[in-house]
Amino acid sequence: MRLSQDPTIDTVAKLGTVSVAMFAFVFVVMVPLYNVLCDALGINGKTSSEAYISVSAEVDETRSIKVQFIATNNDGMPWAFSPQVTEMLVHPGAANDTVFFAANPTMNAMVAQAIPSVSPSRAAEYFHKTECFCFEQQPLDGNGEAEMPLQFIVDQDLPADIKTITLSYTLFDVTSLMGDKVASR
Repeated sequence: MRLSQDPTIDTVAKLGTVSVAMFAFVFVVMVPLYNVLCDALGINGKTSSEAYISVSAEVDETRSIKVQFIATNNDGMPWAFSPQVTEMLVHPGAANDTVFFAANPTMNAMVAQAIPSVSPSRAAEYFHKTECFCFEQQPLDGNGEAEMPLQFIVDQDLPADIKTITLSYTLFDVTSLMGDKVASR
């Protein structure tokens, strides 16, 4: 198919069309397909983005599970972000509390969003957050600091061969998504 008499214009037009089609394919098809595959295969360690409603259960004091905490920043996120403790021993069925710290070293108010991941991925369905800073975006004034609480329960049905669970958070700057609605803390 010829668009013009000049083969260079035809080539540029075809390359432009292919580039736009590839870009659309990545964002329109690949992201939903990735999420469907992760859900179907139980991979990627995604945890629920909603608070877990606890049910009455006995605490299994015969078992101890090591829970490790990791905090990282996405590229370009200037905040200091870290867990209060890097690991703790917990009993399945017991409610547990810890805190993560955040500090905004810039002069501007910013908003962050933490995205959790659990490893091994098959432990994600047994790791229940009852309160988490990751459920909401976190605004912070310039040069501000915040303690961000996390409450969780490791389900008693956690397979016996899982002795260690790693909860990792990646902190993203979402200030530009907020527009003029940047609230502060």
